[in-house]
Amino acid sequence: MDLIEGNLELKEIQKLEGHTDRVWGLAWNPATGVAGIPAVLASCSGDKTVRIWQQNPSGQSSGSWECKAVLEETHTRTVRSCSWSPSGKLLATASFDATTAIWEHIGNDFDCVSTLEGHENEVKSVSWNSSGTLLATCGRDKSVWIWEVQPGNEFECVSVLQGHTQDVKMAQWHPSVDVLFSCSYDNTVKVWAEDGDSDDWHCVQTIGEPNKYCTLTHLSCSL
Repeated sequence: MDLIEGNLELKEIQKLEGHTDRVWGLAWNPATGVAGIPAVLASCSGDKTVRIWQQNPSGQSSGSWECKAVLEETHTRTVRSCSWSPSGKLLATASFDATTAIWEHIGNDFDCVSTLEGHENEVKSVSWNSSGTLLATCGRDKSVWIWEVQPGNEFECVSVLQGHTQDVKMAQWHPSVDVLFSCSYDNTVKVWAEDGDSDDWHCVQTIGEPNKYCTLTHLSCSL
């Protein structure tokens, strides 16, 4: 990257190839790329696989990346979204086969340790909260599911959030507090929070009433 006359110029340094269908999502492992640990990136695709890419520490340039693992034979349809837990030990992958797979990084291998089921059809997004204790999934069935991490890589659904009237495209946790944002083809962003007294999750705000001129397809948030 070069800073030229106040503008940031981005240059392609390497093309990562290997997927045989369109690539839908990317996620950096947050526990890598620091303290001498090589950076790790996950990519997911319409070819039903997830690829794990690692920067080669012995490479002569920042473009020296290698595919270290291919996660396959678990999802039967497009893998639409992937997300690392804050510790970097678990990777969640959401698929159009209506499941979310949880992969654990053990040594040089990735094992599928849990499969989350419940959505009626395509799961379009998956996101961990900042502490790694909660996982959110959303999908074509217009719902958002919140899963609580249990001992032994077990996951319990603690809430199913209904409120959107069309597909829920993405769910994203606030970076420091347990507040969840979801965006939908109904042209709204909903903000969800837990009631401290009842432990129930509910919508605390709806941003952007529906209109035919705007469709939200990506969400990033901060408070």
